[in-house]
Order: sequence, then structure tokens, then C-alpha cells
Amino acid sequence: MGVQSHAKRTLSFIYTWRSYCQFTQVLHRGDRPFVDRTNSNVFVSSSFKTIRARVNSGNPFRSRLPDLANNLTTALHLRHLPSLTSRLSKLKAVILGEHLASDDDLILPSHDFSQKAHVSSFEKYLEMYNRSIEDPASFWSDIASEFYWKKKWDQQVYSENLDIRKGKIDIEWFKGGITNICYNCLDKNIESGNGDKIAIHWEGNEPGVDDSLTYNQLLDRVCQLANYLKDNGVKKGDSVIVYLPMLMELPITMLACARIGAVHSVVFAGFSADSLVQRIMDCKPKIVITCNAIKRGKKIINLKEIVDSALSESSQNGVSVDLCLTYANESAMKKEATKWQKERDAWWQDVVPECSTKCDVEWVDAEDPLFLLYTSGSTGKPKGVVHTTGGYMIYTATTFKYAFDYKPSDVYWCTADCGWITGHSYVAYGPLLNGATVVLYEGVPNYPDFGRCWDIVDKYKVTIFYTAPTLVRSLMREGDEHVTRYSRKSLRVLGSVGEPINPSAWRWFFNVVGDSRCPISDTWWQTETGGFMITPLPGAWPQRPGSATFPFFGVQTVIVDEKGKEIEGECSGYLCVKKSWPGAFRTLYGDHERYETTYFSAFPGYYFSGDGCSRDKDGYHWLTGRVDDVINVSGHRIGTAEVESALVSHPQCAEAAVVGVEHEVKGQSIYAFVTPVEGVPYSEDLRKSLVLSVRTHIGAFAAPDKIHWAPGLPKTRSGKIMRRILRKIASRQLDELGDTTTLADPHVVDQLIELADS
Repeated sequence: MGVQSHAKRTLSFIYTWRSYCQFTQVLHRGDRPFVDRTNSNVFVSSSFKTIRARVNSGNPFRSRLPDLANNLTTALHLRHLPSLTSRLSKLKAVILGEHLASDDDLILPSHDFSQKAHVSSFEKYLEMYNRSIEDPASFWSDIASEFYWKKKWDQQVYSENLDIRKGKIDIEWFKGGITNICYNCLDKNIESGNGDKIAIHWEGNEPGVDDSLTYNQLLDRVCQLANYLKDNGVKKGDSVIVYLPMLMELPITMLACARIGAVHSVVFAGFSADSLVQRIMDCKPKIVITCNAIKRGKKIINLKEIVDSALSESSQNGVSVDLCLTYANESAMKKEATKWQKERDAWWQDVVPECSTKCDVEWVDAEDPLFLLYTSGSTGKPKGVVHTTGGYMIYTATTFKYAFDYKPSDVYWCTADCGWITGHSYVAYGPLLNGATVVLYEGVPNYPDFGRCWDIVDKYKVTIFYTAPTLVRSLMREGDEHVTRYSRKSLRVLGSVGEPINPSAWRWFFNVVGDSRCPISDTWWQTETGGFMITPLPGAWPQRPGSATFPFFGVQTVIVDEKGKEIEGECSGYLCVKKSWPGAFRTLYGDHERYETTYFSAFPGYYFSGDGCSRDKDGYHWLTGRVDDVINVSGHRIGTAEVESALVSHPQCAEAAVVGVEHEVKGQSIYAFVTPVEGVPYSEDLRKSLVLSVRTHIGAFAAPDKIHWAPGLPKTRSGKIMRRILRKIASRQLDELGDTTTLADPHVVDQLIELADS
């Protein structure tokens, strides 16, 4: 089908959708639409003419046809959004504030929410999106101008080559512009009169242990550490390894490094010594910053001992680090119980507070590196993803503002650890660039009980809550009473990150946690993208449980087949991006060839995300998981997330993880690890019922060949399921399990092995 044909279909979508939005807004009565209801469903006429007829001719919101010329170019870029006309005849929907009864329902933003949103309609989104694609230089320059630049960027706002056939892959944004992200996070907010606003609320592992910092206080702490680093020889371009838990000292360290132009590399404080060695060997830091120990629930983890082991091994391999700055976290371990090397180690509390609270900013080019963040690689060697300063700053700030509809009065809590990209972009930089108040939590979500999250929400009056589907499912498993005994009335927007969220968990999150009144920003993005790529804008369009919806400004997503040909309309395939965006990573540290091969060689001319994606007949995007998490059964490509969703929809299934194993006839077979709801015993009847659930939701071809009972799943302390370990257990490659020390509960692996043949 040609581009013009798709343009016509998209224009039809624009007409119908705009008219529908105006229709529902006109007929709102007390935040509920006046519509015909049959069997509790909402029915809206499919005919544009009929919709117009139902809007009183004297009403000031009367529908009108949009200008064809203004929408034509948008249609060409969003040509995958076909007409909703045929579906509006039996549109099943609820409005924010109404209970969501089915995973198939649409959730429409209320008129009141849309009116107050930064992007108040689909039409407004189309207008902004079109400009971001047609004139990205102007679009992003206008946004960048809202931040402080010591020197404005060069005339050429960006340059790019994403086609490996045309030479070196190269992306630059705001080249020549001189700025500093720490200055924009702190000094600029203070100069705007927000110095006394709370920047960080910190909640300790133990209830009642907490602290807060204003923007003025945070700047003082950052400057003290920055001066200490400079006094010890750390300068612009040097790398600093940060191995800290979610203490306030973690974002303080990140900002201090950024202030002096040093490149921080945060390592999740749960990785093993071997993992830490790999990162030290690769980036050769001037200093390692850690704390002596951390409590996660009742468990104490000796971080300093892990660092000591890693520093010893890296030294034996030729990379020595002369300074280890250690924060004394005495609630977990006393100083005197901490092993110490006097010639190398220094206590944070003994040296940093002695430094000045004034530190000059190191102004850096927009393309100077800001941080390294290591992500797992298929070869086993971690990849050092490099993000630079200017483009990342603008992109994280902008995505945070619009995807969460952030307002200055909001209190924001992201449960992610700063050891991951989510913590970088949406705990530290994105929120602080917007002058937000951020909640940091040191502990685990089920300590001392499963109501801890909602206790924190009520305590700090959290308005925006952003978390992972794994946490949603684990809390869902424990029952509603752990949620409903808390108020949560402050909540305004919810968010999901890390993996596709299955519709039933989405519905529980919406109905129970958000009391059916909070839209969910179900975001798709990656370590490599720096910020959200596909995400709902809460007030702009209907949400569908489990769908990331539409691309963010400036992001041109495409779905391609195995030959790299773009697929039009309703389809499934490989998710790619053409054209660059400001937040894109620039290279892999010390290995640009691997950068090009991994991300740009599979489909020349595109950035290949490594993820599978489906686009439905209305243009909504549905992520199906990593391509290596797509199982090919007898020629059928089945996304593991899709099968997991079908399993979890079963009322007696609390959680599920699916992997593929080799099969001599089918190529691959589906192997499912299933955790039943508390109190439900393993049984053959339950196994058959679970298989039937998959057959019903997807089809017989997707039915699991094996249901492996799982009292728990192997997860990192941040909640990520380690599917690599599950694949090894399923394939009985038990001597290849690898490092399990990063798991929240390593004993789960032994339990799964014991149940392998049950």
C-alpha cells in the first residue's frame, strides 16, 4: 500500500478521532460522558456524520473538519495510524474514575485531566510530533533554549549517519554548545527561587529513618564532594566508579562528577566482585566510591568487602585504583567492623564535610561524555554505553515533563535504583532538571510488610509513582488489602518501566493502586536510548492495557521484517528507529566497532532496538520483548511476554516467566515457570487449566509444552527476572548457570532445580 493511501487512512483517523474527542468533551456531565449504554459498554456512533448530528448545532464545541493541508505531512509520518471509524461503532471504554472491568477496554482521559495536561489532545500531540519530525532542529532548539548554556551550539543543531553502508555511525546534537548538567539541575533552580524547595526526600530501610535535602543543601553537598574529587586528582574526562546503594550520597556523587566534568560509571550495588572487576578493568577509574554495608530488609550486604576483592583482583591484572572513598552507613555496619586499608581507604564523613561548599563549574561541550553505564552483552562482556551531556540533558528533561505530565507541585517517586538507566534518567537527572521533589528509597518494597510502598506514598504525598511490572505483579500476588488499607489519595499519575506489562497487571495497577483515576504511562525505552521512545501522554489519547501506545516527539519508529523492509499497517516484526534523537547513546566505550555491529548492522539505515513489536489496526504499539525472547515454534514467532500475559490472566497464577528450549521437531518449544497464587497447590488440574488459558488467549500453537512450578523466580534486587538462568534450568545446563550472586534470593535457583521434574 502506498504512502498516499496510508495518508488518506490516517487523515480519516484524525477526523474521526478529533470529532470523537470533541463529542465526549461536549457531553461530559460530572466527568462522565453522556452516551448510550448497552450491557455496561460504551457505544459511540461509527459514522462521522452521525457524531456530528449528535452534537447540538448551537454548541460552541461543535465538530469541524480539520485543515487537510495542515495534517497531510503528519499523516505521512504517522501513516501507521489507520482509521478508528470501523471500531467506534462498538467502542468499549471507561473514563478515568471508572472501574476497568476488562483488559480489552480503552481508558479515556477525563475532560478535567486533559484540560490541565501539557498535551491536552491527540490533535496537539500531532501538531508537536509533526514539527519534531519535519523540523527537528527548530523543535529541539526551542526546548534547549529553556536551559542554561555558557555558549550556544553551532549553527548545525545536529548531524547524523545511521547507515553503516555510508561510513562510520555518527550522531551529534548541539555540538559546540557549552553547558553543564549539574548547573542546570541545581544552580539554575536555585537562581529561579527554588533553593528552599525539597529536592530529595530519603526514606531509609527501617520505617522512621529518613532525611530531606533542599536544593540549596543538595548543592552544598555536591560541591563538597566535587572539591574532594578535584583535590585528589580527578579532572575532566576521568572516570569514577560508583558502587553505592540508594543513599542520598548516590545522586550526590553523580552530580558532583558531572559538575567537574568527570565521567561517572554507576555499578548496581548488588553486582558481584567479578562483575565489578570487569567494569574497573574496562574504564580504569581514578577512584571507587562505595559504602561499608547496606541493609535490604533484614539482610546485611557487605559492600566494602566486595569492593576490596574487586580492587585486589583488578590490581593483579594491571589496573590499580589508589583511592576508595567509603561512606560509613552505620545503620548497617559500624566503622570498627569494617575492613580497612589505611593507605588506600578514606571515610566519606571524615574528609568530604571538610571541603568548601563552593565549587566552580567545569563547562563542557554538549558532546563531551557524561556517564558510562554497562549493560549485559551477548558475548558475556558488558557493554559500556556512553551518553553525552547536551542531548541527553534536553531529552531526559523533556520526556520526564511530558510523559508524566509533571507539574511543580508534584512529588515524584521512581522505585528504580540509580545503578540502572532508569535511575539515571528518571530518579536523578530528568526530575532535577525540572526542579522536582524526588523520593529515594533505600530498602525493599516488602519490608517490613507488603504495604511499605503505599506507606511511603502517603507519608510524602507522592503524586507520580513509577515502577516495574515485576513489582506490580509481586504486590498484586499478595492481595489488595496491602494496598487498600492506605489512602493513596495523593496519586495522580502512575508509570511502568523495564518490560512489557501484561494487561491483567496493568488493570490491577489501574483499579487498585490508582483507584481507577490515575492514567498509566507505560513506557518503552532502553539504556541505549537515554529516555522514553514510545509512551502514553496521559491527557492526550485513550490508553490500552499493555500498550506503550505512540512514539514520543522526534522518534520515528518503524517495524521491519527479517529483510529490513518496513511493514505497513497492522503487523508484527522488529522494532527499529530511523533518524537520531537527542538522547541517543553515541558509542560503546572503547569499542565503536561493536557499537556499529550490535545496533546498526542488522538493518542498515536504522537503529535496531533488539525488540520485537506489534502494531494493531489503530496504530498502538505492543512490545513483545527481546528478539531473543521470541520463540519460534513450528514457524510461529511467539513473544514470551504474550504467553506470560496469558498465563498471568489465569486467576490462580501470580507470576510467570517463559523461555524457549530446543525441540527436535518444532525447533523450539515453550517452557513456562509458573508461581501460583498464595495457598494454591501445584496440581495436574491447574497445569491443564493454565495451558488452556494460553490456548484460549493466543492459540493452540502457543500452548506451553512444560509447566515448571516455581515458588519464586530468580530476580535481581531491582526486580528484574534473570531469564538467562531460567533458560539454563529449562535446558538442564546446570553447570552453566553463571553468577547468581546478584539475585535477591539465590536459593530460589536451588528450589527451581529441585522442582525441575515435578
